[in-house]
Amino acid sequence: MFRARRIWVTAAAVLAVAGGVSGSAQAVPPSDTGPFTTTATADDGTLPPGWRITGKGSAQQLVWRSGRQVPMGDARVEFHAGGRLLGVPSPAKDGRTFRLGLDATVPGKLTDLQVVAGGRRLDAAGDNSGSDTGRSGAVARPAAQLPAAAVDPGKPGAYRTTTGEYTLDSVRLPGYPAPIEMKAVVVAPKGATGKRPLALFLHGRHYTCYKPGTEDITGDWPCPTGTKSVPSYRGYLRDQQLLASQGYVTVSISANGINAQDADAEDAGAQARSSLIRLHLAHWADWSAHPGTAPAVVRDVPPADLSRVLLIGHSRGGEGVNRAAMDSLYPPPAAQDGYHGPVRWKIRGTVLIGPTIFGQNPVADVPSVTLLPGCDGDVSDLQGEVYVDGTRGVSRGTALHSAVYIEGADHNFFNTEWTPGQAQAPAEDDFYNDPDQRDAVCSPGTATRLTADQQHKAGSTYIATAARLFVAGDDRARELLDGSGRRAPSADPARVLTHAVGANRGAGFLPDGQVTVSGGKLCSAVDPSPAVACLSDSRLGLSPHFAQWDTSKEIGRRAVALRWSAAGSPTTVRPAKPVSLSGAKSLALRVIVPPNTTGTQFDVSLTDTSGHRSTLGRVRVDGLPGTERTASYWAREVRVPLTAATRAGIDLRHVKSLALTPRSRSGQAWLMDAWGWRPGTPAAVAAPLPRVDIGRLTVKEGDSGVKTYRVPVQVSGRGSGQVRVYVSDPATGQDTSRLVTVRPGGHDLDVSVEVKGNTRFDYGTQHDLFVKAVHGVVVGAHHGGVTTENDDPMPTYTVTPVADRVTEGQPLKWKVTLSTPADVELNPVFAVQPVATGPELSTLDVDAQWLRENSGEEPTPERPLSTVPNLALWTTVPAGRPSAEVSLPTITDQVTEQPESVLFRAMDDNGNPLPDGPVLTGTVLDAS
Repeated sequence: MFRARRIWVTAAAVLAVAGGVSGSAQAVPPSDTGPFTTTATADDGTLPPGWRITGKGSAQQLVWRSGRQVPMGDARVEFHAGGRLLGVPSPAKDGRTFRLGLDATVPGKLTDLQVVAGGRRLDAAGDNSGSDTGRSGAVARPAAQLPAAAVDPGKPGAYRTTTGEYTLDSVRLPGYPAPIEMKAVVVAPKGATGKRPLALFLHGRHYTCYKPGTEDITGDWPCPTGTKSVPSYRGYLRDQQLLASQGYVTVSISANGINAQDADAEDAGAQARSSLIRLHLAHWADWSAHPGTAPAVVRDVPPADLSRVLLIGHSRGGEGVNRAAMDSLYPPPAAQDGYHGPVRWKIRGTVLIGPTIFGQNPVADVPSVTLLPGCDGDVSDLQGEVYVDGTRGVSRGTALHSAVYIEGADHNFFNTEWTPGQAQAPAEDDFYNDPDQRDAVCSPGTATRLTADQQHKAGSTYIATAARLFVAGDDRARELLDGSGRRAPSADPARVLTHAVGANRGAGFLPDGQVTVSGGKLCSAVDPSPAVACLSDSRLGLSPHFAQWDTSKEIGRRAVALRWSAAGSPTTVRPAKPVSLSGAKSLALRVIVPPNTTGTQFDVSLTDTSGHRSTLGRVRVDGLPGTERTASYWAREVRVPLTAATRAGIDLRHVKSLALTPRSRSGQAWLMDAWGWRPGTPAAVAAPLPRVDIGRLTVKEGDSGVKTYRVPVQVSGRGSGQVRVYVSDPATGQDTSRLVTVRPGGHDLDVSVEVKGNTRFDYGTQHDLFVKAVHGVVVGAHHGGVTTENDDPMPTYTVTPVADRVTEGQPLKWKVTLSTPADVELNPVFAVQPVATGPELSTLDVDAQWLRENSGEEPTPERPLSTVPNLALWTTVPAGRPSAEVSLPTITDQVTEQPESVLFRAMDDNGNPLPDGPVLTGTVLDAS
């Protein structure tokens, strides 16, 4: 399982029962179907509905169960508390239960618990899977289509196609117990001569097995008897056929074995997917050199040209494609890799479809096109935008990185095997549609939502566009990808918008760098402070540009925020050094405005170091259709010619500042960046860069002494570069960051951890390290650290009465004593049970607020306490203390009653009473 990054609780636990009261009990494996109790240490003493804590010792787990099945998808399901990431839980087979190991401790409480996947809330408290509130009712009408481009790569080519499959021996990859299949479908042109470029597809994370004729579908591997493997790799046949008709050999590979096992991988499977891709490419290189050794389907098609390779990845497959491009240029650590042969191919570009990028580590020198589905219900935050934004300033900047926003597209329908009515296995629309709470943009039948076939056709067109530009070198296709405002008619009626960085964009104004701003402010993409964050209220929707990473706060990832209540107030951006726009044709700006807004206009002005100022022109920016459920705060690219600056005598070699003056009466906007732009697509040559990979070291704490361990860090490659390092303090939960210059073989990135041995129980400690590229470096494994495992037994406890026979109005009290103090808070839990004889204490005999906090139930109608669902006594024994009292407050009433009793019995790991466990008994006497 993913280990918890940090836990904001003083390690609450259900203790093993032993000692002098009623015997002992053994730990019971957690059940996915047992009752969920409301025992915990949140602010009011309870966990929210659906949450519980189970297990003992190192097996302690925080568990959440969804009210409905959570589909197996590509976005990580994450637990958050108090606005911070706790960790990534492991899913159970029921598709509803998620478990996170409590192996790190921090003083505090489990407050504001949230379950988040791809930026959206999954838990009931914040369920935004369906809503008709907010901006849903004020969605902008679909805009007119853009002008057609000079070329339309979505048109089929001249070749007929042939299709076949191959299956090779399965392979073993590091960290994956079960072998991974080597299976693929090939679509190639008939009658093509000479070597043909190769396009390789990799699907994303989806269910792996299904039972024909039923709705049964699982994430098992290998598939159990009576079930079949979900053929996700066949879901891109239409895309393959289009490319094959244009002369490409295409292959789509299967990765079900990785999908079924990547929940246990710290990188969510990125390295394994890269290994699988490169293993297939190595076979293709062998077959190209020795055709007689190839499978029949490969022998029957034109030979592949491995010097012209395009990689296409969907969802987690996109992150795998990105890592494969990286690993082909900058080799990964051998122990982490499943391929150890030579690189006999050249990757010309990548296409990333609704991708994940958990590491936020794009490859800056390999051109990319990222398709962002406007109605993505899986990777809902559209974090794939980082494949564009995250490349700025990292390397040479000549590789084009394009974002293609497809309005009305969901996540699944790019793959026909994930599409209802087309798939062999059960499939669904990932954008959840509640008929009673329809979404104004993304529910089926709205003016903006695409059908499955319309969406797939648009996807095919833009995959072929990337191939035309990156592999075939046809620069006419660039205007379909780089924000020039042109469309490919083959993608109609889909409305497709683009923006880009790189290629022939020169020097620019980047908020991430050293800049000062007047009339507006610099905001942070990720920051817990609403005053600092660019977009602090997710109830309004999300921005792909501000997608969350592993830290709660990021340094240096910024935008310029503008807000005005009257036209004419400029916002001015001044970089630390003058910018040269010499040779540029236009100034290209990427600007975000709120969804559903129209007609926001700015005058764009430049000032040179001599004080000469020129207004270049006026731009208009319209918002995308959006609701609180979509990631529609997305930057539109607008351009203004530099001819006015030239006429005004502006020295474009020494531009001091950029000013945006709003001409709309009021509004809000965010400037992502501005660049000197000219047409053309230069050759992207990868720079020789160092590569950083972070590992994890797991150690026992020991019984005494202090030992120092270092976080495993490998720096390989050539040259030097800068990374930003974030170190998490498990004692406070806070991150500290610094810039570090790294060199191969150096020890610049040196993080040590002191481990103090003792003989007292705790839950272990996890020290985490996160790394992100800043300049002149690539980052492979971005996350690692040192995990200290507890090696001391959990204390047992006994129970003795303090006040177990009281008059009504007085509290019943008992004392819980540990066999030895612990270094963490411990929480024995006792469930209410029926009394053996006589009257039982009722809901009207105890304090009403206490009853609500401990069960969620109201006192009326009156009923015995043993009939109240989920009622339990939760004991808190603070860290370092040997004992604690637990009490039950009673109230005085005006009713003459017989003595009434109550009984609580210790609970097991699943919230069930232990038959032989300790009991708390008490009697309340009438006050009259």
